[in-house]
Amino acid sequence: MTYVDLTRPQNAPSPVLVEVPHSGLQVPPEVEPEIDATPLSVLRDSDIYVDQLYQRAPENGATLLVSRVSRYVVDLNRGPDEVDSAAVPRHPRARHIPARGVVWRARTDGTPLLRAPLTVEQFGSRLERFYNPYHDALRSVAAQIREQQGRVLILAAHSMPSMGRRLLGGGQVRRADVVPGSRGRSTADGRIIDLVDSHFREAGLSVKHDDPYRGGWTTSSYGAPKRGQHAIQIELNRALYVDEDTSEIKKSDFAQLQSVLDGLVGRLGALLSSSTQFATG
Repeated sequence: MTYVDLTRPQNAPSPVLVEVPHSGLQVPPEVEPEIDATPLSVLRDSDIYVDQLYQRAPENGATLLVSRVSRYVVDLNRGPDEVDSAAVPRHPRARHIPARGVVWRARTDGTPLLRAPLTVEQFGSRLERFYNPYHDALRSVAAQIREQQGRVLILAAHSMPSMGRRLLGGGQVRRADVVPGSRGRSTADGRIIDLVDSHFREAGLSVKHDDPYRGGWTTSSYGAPKRGQHAIQIELNRALYVDEDTSEIKKSDFAQLQSVLDGLVGRLGALLSSSTQFATG
């Protein structure tokens, strides 16, 4: 069984590849005995409904790659070597990682997720079955697009809780509506980053770059603008489109945000397709 969905462009293809690594809800039967999770906790610790927000991306020329496996199984925005020593104590490259490496040992609320530490064999099986196929597909599709069009933009689609802890003084603060992550404008051409910024601001949304998310492992690993491969992570504030207490979609707000994202995908595709100035490697 595959847990990776790939949808090709339905119209004239653009260089945009939207990847959604954290909206998956499936926990395969062989992993179920290893974790303590309920359907509600799986949903709440997903990037809830992000796959649906971007589902029309292929209508706007983009390629769409979606993982259907829960990040309780593997976290696809972590490196395969991010091995938590408390989760896989006998792994030769294990190190102290607070709770959530490529395999999580705790949920985001801090409660235990793993019923027991994993053996090296159990850990390796998770990567082989659920992690590697996704990144093999991401690398392959990105390379195809870049070969055909001279460049590719990997748009890493995520969502975040509306509230976060202040760095100084404690307490909670509402996050921006949109947080683009480009690791200090290093993972994508500046014109891409500027278009993302202006597009959301024109839609009346607040934008804060790289705070609190600078772009995870995928953005940092795949973003190589000088080779014609750009990457930007986009975190959406969940309060924009979902009731965080009930996990129910706010229908009108959801539709409005989905239209904003449709426009973004189309504008990014037009920018990359029309420009002759982007590095092609």
